[in-house]
Amino acid sequence: MGLKSDQWIKEMSLTHNMIEPFCEEQVGKNVVSFGLSSYGYDIRVGSEFMIFTNIGATIIDPKDFHKSNVIEVDASKDGYCVIPANSFALARTMEYFRMPRDTLAICLGKSTYARCGIIVNVTPFEPEFEGHITIEISNTTPLPAKIYANEGIAQVLFLQGDEACKVTYRDKKGKYQGQKGITLPRILK
Repeated sequence: MGLKSDQWIKEMSLTHNMIEPFCEEQVGKNVVSFGLSSYGYDIRVGSEFMIFTNIGATIIDPKDFHKSNVIEVDASKDGYCVIPANSFALARTMEYFRMPRDTLAICLGKSTYARCGIIVNVTPFEPEFEGHITIEISNTTPLPAKIYANEGIAQVLFLQGDEACKVTYRDKKGKYQGQKGITLPRILK
């Protein structure tokens, strides 16, 4: 298994639509950077957010999630979303991914946000996963924090196996396959 270079990422995105839309260069003037980097791709967060709240006074249950646990925020007008102190939000990537059968991706938060106490958590992109990526953003500080819509949020690293895996996310009909927008937790019944 090996880490893939910028040339591989570019080729897979331009010829196989692995990342769409795809930014062929790193954009970084007056924005949190995004686009192609040396050994990865810096993804952008969209303008839709779901901020967790205790207004509904329910319990967070991944097996029975209530939409009343979140408040929807559209950051397209202001260009940013404010996550309250010690709080958490869900968002999605602007990019839509189509993972190859022999490739796994791991996502790590950008240092610009990490240095502000903002933690980005994204689960691995499994082989043959397709969809927008739901991003978990935690504000670990005692202060409100701005997250800039349509700008960089995290870096994706691509690892290609020596051979294709036996069962992919598509093969097992993964419950988040083909997701568009922010997808809340769900259990197959």
